[in-house]
Amino acid sequence: MLGAIAGDVIGSVFEGSGSKSKDFPLLSPDNSFTDDTVLTVAIASAILDRSPYADSLRTFGLRHPNRPYGANFWHWLNHDSLGPYGSWGN
Repeated sequence: MLGAIAGDVIGSVFEGSGSKSKDFPLLSPDNSFTDDTVLTVAIASAILDRSPYADSLRTFGLRHPNRPYGANFWHWLNHDSLGPYGSWGN
């Protein structure tokens, strides 16, 4: 868990850049957690609490609305009547 979160925060400034460099500062003022951390923690919480994954994803996602969620996920997140939506998630 800590490794996933650390990797997300460290890599957040490079997201979408395609950079392959191994020479970079680990942290800068621009680093932040992304949707990956939010949703990883949500799944861990669902497993530990033995609660439905969708409920946990919505709870955590809505608690952190300013993360870079995909458009389809954002739509699902804000419409609690929706079931599975065919995520393009990686």
